[in-house]
Amino acid sequence: MAPLLNGYTNGNSRQLPQDPSIVQARFSDIPSQIDIPVSGLDAEEAVEVNLEELLDDPTELCTLLEQEGVGKHYWMVIALAYAKQAKVDHAIEILSKGLGTLSRGNPKEKLGPLSLTCWLYLWKSREAPRVVPDGQSAGETRLKDYYLQAATGSLNEASRINPAFPPLFLARGVLYLLRASLQPPSKAAAPGAPDLSDRVETLKQSIKCFEDALRVSSGRNMMATLGRARAYFSLGKYAEALDGYQEVLTKMPHLQDPDPRIGVGCCLWQLGHKDEAKEAWERALEINPDSKIANILLGLFYIHDSSHYATTDPAFGPIYKKAMTVYTQKAFKLDKELPLTCATFGSYFMMRKSWATVDSLARKAIELTDVNAVASDGWYLLARKEHYQDRPDLPRASDYYQKADLARGGGDKGYLPARFGLVQIQILQRDFDGAKFRLEKIIQQSKSIEAMMILGALYAEDVFRSQASGLKEDKSAEVKKAVALLEAVRLAWKDPQRKLPPDSSVLVYLARLYETEQPEKALQCLQQVEQMAMNDMPDKEPPDGLDDDEAWKGKLREQLSPQLLNDIGCFHYHAEKFDQAREFFQTALSACVKAGEKDDGIDTDALVTTISYNLARTYEAAGQLDEAKQVYEGLLARHDDYTDARTRLAYIELRQNPSDEGPKAMAALYETESSNLEVRSLFGWYLSKSKRRAANIAEDQEQRHYKHTLQHYDKHDRYSLTGMGNLYLTTAREMRRDTDQDKDKRRKTYEKAVEFYDKALQLDPRNAYAAQGIAIALVEDKKDLTAAVQLFCKIRDTVKEPSVFVNLGHVFTELKQYSRSIESYEAALSHRASDPQILACLGRVWLLKGKLDKSPSAMKTSLSYSHRALDIAPQQIHFQFNIAFVQIQLAQLLYTLPETQRTLDDVIKASEGLEEAIASLTEIAASKNPPYPRHDIEQRANMGRNTMRRQLERAIQSQREFEEKNAAKLAEARELREVEMRRREEERKQVAEAREEEKRKIREERDKMAQLSRELAEKRAEEERRREDAEYTQDSEGERVKRSKKKKAAAAKRKKKGEGSGSETEVGDDGEVGAKKSTRRKKKARSTEPESNVDGSEVEAAGTKGKKTKRKRLARKGAKEGNFKSQELVVDSDSEGETTMTRPLAAETNGGGQADSDGDGDTRMRDPGEDEEEDEDTVFAPKQPRKRNARRIDDDDEDEDDGDEEEEAEEEPSSAKTTAERDAEEEEAGEGSKGGGFADNPHGDPVDGSVSAAGDPGAGEYAEPNLQI
Repeated sequence: MAPLLNGYTNGNSRQLPQDPSIVQARFSDIPSQIDIPVSGLDAEEAVEVNLEELLDDPTELCTLLEQEGVGKHYWMVIALAYAKQAKVDHAIEILSKGLGTLSRGNPKEKLGPLSLTCWLYLWKSREAPRVVPDGQSAGETRLKDYYLQAATGSLNEASRINPAFPPLFLARGVLYLLRASLQPPSKAAAPGAPDLSDRVETLKQSIKCFEDALRVSSGRNMMATLGRARAYFSLGKYAEALDGYQEVLTKMPHLQDPDPRIGVGCCLWQLGHKDEAKEAWERALEINPDSKIANILLGLFYIHDSSHYATTDPAFGPIYKKAMTVYTQKAFKLDKELPLTCATFGSYFMMRKSWATVDSLARKAIELTDVNAVASDGWYLLARKEHYQDRPDLPRASDYYQKADLARGGGDKGYLPARFGLVQIQILQRDFDGAKFRLEKIIQQSKSIEAMMILGALYAEDVFRSQASGLKEDKSAEVKKAVALLEAVRLAWKDPQRKLPPDSSVLVYLARLYETEQPEKALQCLQQVEQMAMNDMPDKEPPDGLDDDEAWKGKLREQLSPQLLNDIGCFHYHAEKFDQAREFFQTALSACVKAGEKDDGIDTDALVTTISYNLARTYEAAGQLDEAKQVYEGLLARHDDYTDARTRLAYIELRQNPSDEGPKAMAALYETESSNLEVRSLFGWYLSKSKRRAANIAEDQEQRHYKHTLQHYDKHDRYSLTGMGNLYLTTAREMRRDTDQDKDKRRKTYEKAVEFYDKALQLDPRNAYAAQGIAIALVEDKKDLTAAVQLFCKIRDTVKEPSVFVNLGHVFTELKQYSRSIESYEAALSHRASDPQILACLGRVWLLKGKLDKSPSAMKTSLSYSHRALDIAPQQIHFQFNIAFVQIQLAQLLYTLPETQRTLDDVIKASEGLEEAIASLTEIAASKNPPYPRHDIEQRANMGRNTMRRQLERAIQSQREFEEKNAAKLAEARELREVEMRRREEERKQVAEAREEEKRKIREERDKMAQLSRELAEKRAEEERRREDAEYTQDSEGERVKRSKKKKAAAAKRKKKGEGSGSETEVGDDGEVGAKKSTRRKKKARSTEPESNVDGSEVEAAGTKGKKTKRKRLARKGAKEGNFKSQELVVDSDSEGETTMTRPLAAETNGGGQADSDGDGDTRMRDPGEDEEEDEDTVFAPKQPRKRNARRIDDDDEDEDDGDEEEEAEEEPSSAKTTAERDAEEEEAGEGSKGGGFADNPHGDPVDGSVSAAGDPGAGEYAEPNLQI
């Protein structure tokens, strides 16, 4: 049902009549003066009292009324006059004295004054404060509850006099409503449990009272209807409340005080129809422009509308301005004591930080309201005032927040902003656990975006504090919670209905959380922050004529935060996108300069130093060592104590000059910064690369350096612990293992290495190098390849380090999983494309795979990788040996393969490679430091020179002979295949030609059939035309009319019966007896008995004699009807009224033929000549059984007079009956030869078996062929 607004459906009508005589203001019935009769004087004399200029002290007036003993009417009118002037206390005083005077009379006289006194107390309750005002004592202030108790006393006294007094029901209902407004809202009950709180019970009592008032008034008391609707609204039954307000609006469309349109709008608002609510309030304002309630409600509507836009949105300002200046300010001017207006204006002055005004307005809202929600807003304003002052009073703010929450019910039904304020107070008080607990409750109930942001930030701060403290706490759960909450907030920004502005702090938190595990997502977050900042710039659009968008973006980036640009550059650096990282670092340096120009308080020197160092590291990683050295030297020129810059310079010198300047720079750095752990780590790396191997690990310089660092500087130095593990691992790998004692010593050395690695992992669980050391020890000492693979895979998922992939490749090679080994080596090669060791490993694994699969292609791939390794490091002689070894292995494989799996070219190339291998091995054996003993290398060269060379020569000869023989066979097979292909092609062509010929014949036959169809159609059209020509002629005026027929003379029919024959003879007008019948029987005999020889002249005579036959539908008169009907045709001959009745052909009723009929179902007329020609060629279908045949007469001549039809219908039944009997006897005689009989004629009703002969109009119709194409 459509909601009623303003008395009309949906408030569509704006033409509500305004009759001033109908619209009545309050107290409009109070006269301007009243005459008080005076006793003792003349009856007409009285004291006139001006009710518009009342005395300030009504004592004298009350004395007069008491002395004269006037009735209750005078007391009540004067009290109402005082109430009209807002002197409610004087009105109550007058009524009290009047009640004292009236107590001596009839008690019922007191009902009116008592009821009025109750209403005045209720009025005072509306204006009284809710709580004791600030600065006043409880004894000197009368609160709302005081007046409600006084009203209850008056109401009870009146009820004792007459409890059924109608005005008392309405007063009691309003009393319950006001009492419920002072009771706290009920807390959320369990789902499905009834709400039994005092407030709900009080509201139910008020509804009962209003319903009683409606009952006694027969539904005419609209104030009771309004009160009931208000009670329903307070109970949250908005649909029922809306029905009540609409009922009042329908019955009293001119009611303005109170205005039901206000209630209609409030109900629609709560039901979610906010635009319709605005229309209702606008209509109320249109009727009464000074309605303070309508003004403030429209102001709240536009405030709510502005909340959908960010404060920076251009659409926010006009909407908010309209809400405050057009509506809220007007409502405040109309009534400065209205609680809702005070609460609304208080939020405006809160933004302007007018704390005194906020305090005054908030307290008015709390003290004067009858609505708990408005009181909650007042407490919330006080809490925010205490919270946001320069010196916040946090305990008092927390107390006010709690009161605001409780005023709306507290718990799950409380005030969400107040609970959010309590969370902020707890955060300021460092009660993070309590804040998180309260935020979790808020999110469970409301999915508040602000609560999710704060809770996600709290969890993120927990993670960051743990990382900064160096504690080993597991914060993975907090990380997941923080990421889930902040990502949910980020997803809410994409909802177009919410219109939530993105918050850069959320993205920064996410970037820090993603930094370690998912750096690509962290980079996306920072890039989104960058885009948001660029969108907020006023001059974000490029100037005209500038087509390079990237250049314009670079200029815009210079206005962004240098810290943001530096962070983005760092992520690009770790992703090895050095060019992009360099661009961001350079832009960040320019941004530092501009930031320093805008704000002198920014420490730009620290920013420039950090960003410059990052830029130098980027140059270094990109191989631009000279540019990196230039930046480092610039940093040292500004800050000569910058140790990190000096350390990187020493490292660059070591790379560029490993034997001269590098060691000097390293020694100078170590001498001045020996206590710096980073410098000591670099010095340990330098010792590992430049030292000589010591036979005893205790004498190793690197070991002594690490041990000194751990003993005297930091026992938890992770680099020194990992370095010690590497030293012991290398030593154990090179130790002898001949005896059990050697093996035991080697095992203990491995265990020592694992101890150092484990210590390093305890300090840093993400130390991939220490984890790899443990995995290597498992492989080399324990031979536990499976456990080592699992450990390497975990390290690979954590750290994208090339060494991890290399070690995985080694393990997979030992497990003979060559494909996975190749994948691991190639992954390592993608990070180190010029590493010859990785290329050598790939050559080795491809060689093993080729030997396992006996695949020459795999060995060729191995040879390719070996050549690439030698090209990168030509001075490494063992790479040259690898090439020679692979060439020999390839030659051996090709020699052993059968002729079908190799080619002559492969064998020849293998022979050439063998010669190269022999030469290489000879050269390697003669070198200074061969990789293997010279004797072994020489023996391998001699084997290739003597044995394998002859083997390959024989293989070449045999392969050549095999391929020659195979070539002849292939040529012969190819020729046979070509012959077979040609034969198949010829067959395919013949089949295609045959198909085309068949399609051509089919097309010709279709064309012939289409031509025949056209000829038949033309023939039928010609026949139709000729028939029309025969039937129509032109009258004297030249118009085309149908030919008229002469009426036939009535035929005198006589019935003659022979002896025992039962035959019938028809006598025509000319005296001929049975002539036509004889001819008909001859036709019948000819058509039904092929052996009989019927003279064709008789058929011709019968066919050409007379006019066309006529068929009519007749009802058999006087005949006894059987259980089944039969169908008969009465054929009316044109010659002397001869009439015959025949059975229609079975083909007609059973679908054997198609009658050519016009649109009305009449049989088509034929020319006599046409019937004769077609009759001789006609073959009739045998009769088929028919059910429930109906007698009918087909009428061919529609133009015959109705008189003839009636006359013939009266004359023919007897003749038709005898003819039918005769035909039935003849048919019974011929049944034996035909073998036919109708199964649906059990009673033996006569069935006409005759068949039309030539000349009969029906014969030509059934004989005509039915051609279907």
